[in-house]
Formats: sequence, C-alpha cells, structure tokens
Amino acid sequence: MTLPKGFGSGGGASSSDVSKMIGRRIENYIGPITGIFIALWLGTWGGVAVAVTYYPWAYPPPSAHFALTVLTIIESIGYLFCVKVATEGTDKAKTYNGLIAGVIAAIAVATVLTDCFFFG
Repeated sequence: MTLPKGFGSGGGASSSDVSKMIGRRIENYIGPITGIFIALWLGTWGGVAVAVTYYPWAYPPPSAHFALTVLTIIESIGYLFCVKVATEGTDKAKTYNGLIAGVIAAIAVATVLTDCFFFG
C-alpha cells in the first residue's frame, strides 16, 4: 500500500500512521455495527410480516418460520464475524463478548416469540 508523503518510514506504514490517515479506528464502530445489525433484523422481520399478511397464499406461516429463522441465523453469524474482525488484535477483543452474546440472544428470543405468536 502506497501512503502519502510523510506517513511511515521506508514505504511501510505503522498502524498509527494508517489510523491518522483514516480517522477513527474500526474498533470504535461497534455501536454502529450493532445498530445496523438490529435494523437489518427489523427489516427482515418486516419483510416476512408483509409477505405473510398480504400474500398468505404465496407465503404460508411455515415458510415464514423457516425464512425468519434461517435469515436470523445468517445475520447473527455475520454480526459475530464483523465484531470479531473489528476488534481483532486490540485490547477490546474480549470486552465485547458480553455485548455480542446479549444482542444475539435478544434477537434469538425475539425471533422465537415472533414465530410463536405472530406468524403462528
């Protein structure tokens, strides 16, 4: 990677040089990553709800259960990887384990309750 003049020595860049070029470090974006994940799940839920409500002949409740469950699992794995990659090699790597577990557990509970009461 070629850096602008004045950054790094001998063509290599230290992490502080790259941090100065970019601005905020990625591990400070855990809040927005979490918010985007929750908004993504709400969008998925909304799409499934619209499909079941307005097109019940094309999207019966068993399909809604399957779709919401599978998409929630895929989105949760993506969220887990995003946070783990963002905090890899930093002091904050283990700090966010509770946040990850809490958010994924809350989304899982919301998915199960939705499957039982709304799409059932």
